Amino acid sequence: MRDKKLIEDYELDRVPDEKRQGWLKQTMVWIAGIIALSATALGGALGSGMDLQQAIIVSIIGTFLLSLLSALCCIVGAKTGLSTALVSSFALGRYGSMAVSVVIALSLFGWFGVQLDLFGSSLNKVISDVFGLNISPTILMIIGGILMTLTACIGYKAIEKLSILAVPLLAILLIGSVYMTSRSFTFNQLNDMSLTSDPLTVGMGISSVIGSLAVGAIIGPDISRYAKSAKDATISAFLSYFIGYSIVLIIAAVLAKATSEVDVVAIMIGIGWGTGGMLVLIFAQWTTNNTNIYSSALGFSVIFKKVPKYILTIIAGIIGTALAVMGIYDHFIPFLNVLSVLIPPIGGIYTADFIFRHREYHFSNIHNVSNVRVLSVLNWVLASAVAFMTTPSPTGFGLFSLTGASGIDAFLVAFIIQSILGFSYIKNNKETLKGDAA
Repeated sequence: MRDKKLIEDYELDRVPDEKRQGWLKQTMVWIAGIIALSATALGGALGSGMDLQQAIIVSIIGTFLLSLLSALCCIVGAKTGLSTALVSSFALGRYGSMAVSVVIALSLFGWFGVQLDLFGSSLNKVISDVFGLNISPTILMIIGGILMTLTACIGYKAIEKLSILAVPLLAILLIGSVYMTSRSFTFNQLNDMSLTSDPLTVGMGISSVIGSLAVGAIIGPDISRYAKSAKDATISAFLSYFIGYSIVLIIAAVLAKATSEVDVVAIMIGIGWGTGGMLVLIFAQWTTNNTNIYSSALGFSVIFKKVPKYILTIIAGIIGTALAVMGIYDHFIPFLNVLSVLIPPIGGIYTADFIFRHREYHFSNIHNVSNVRVLSVLNWVLASAVAFMTTPSPTGFGLFSLTGASGIDAFLVAFIIQSILGFSYIKNNKETLKGDAA
């Protein structure tokens, strides 16, 4: 009985009120999931491809837009207490939700493999530098994959505990890094340093920031279903995506300027942190990948309802680890980018639909959802097509640009179309009520 309580995660149910949390714990979970080696790499790329002032502007604008996107999605999770896959069933129907679950799950355990690849290669460098040992990145990937999968099996409880441990360590690392850099350089000196990579425009930078975590924002209900209220979900979304993520990007950009490096290992060594700094970032990689495999298993739970989530997590972990060992970073990134384009419209659909049909978004009504909501599914197809048309090649066609970020394009198109459908739904309901009254 004790073991069952340990792995109970309400994957096919509403999270009970007594299990809900305030904004502080939610924020820590989000920050631990957001901050990873890939985040510092993005900040480093901004710092090496534009001046520091531009990098700061890009980070602030991009993360603010991300926080708006995240807040909208997280509110739905907090209000319903349901995962992204279950929320999608109200908007797209039972079978439509299964299609959503497949796309999200495949995308996330694919990115799990990508992050695990980064984990193994980074840890290999640290062990080599400190102990002079050359442990194969493949072995480190397998060990890391096992550890990440085991904690993800427990679910949200494990993610929360790891986050409470990881976030303070990350805060110390980042604040300490800025302090160490400020002793050697002034802001103007850093701002005037020459670029060390191909120049980036402000638009390209903002698009990169939004694209880096758009999928994470869309699957926000997976985490925010544990929030006590919509207010707690909104606060945590802004504190994590806008404040937390922007600070990480800006600090990484500053460090890239100070060291003339983009590689995070070289940066940590360059400012004197060395092994300790890298180990903290590698630990952060663990918390991020936990979230990837956790949400992937939640998606598969809607399809394979009779299979326990911890079994699905193990299967997803094995596949993700195998992809990492096979070199997913080199061979599967284009495929994962295609899947990622398909996810933002889902958020636009269920957030708009929730606004107009929120009374129906209740777990007690889950068995009454349609098999397929045809217009919503067609909306998903259309908005995804727009995303491909605004996404540069090789992932998309790059035919035109709307906001400069294809994920935002797809979300907005889906949201607007679903809102039109929502107004039509309300109008038809009023006419039906008038007919019944007559």
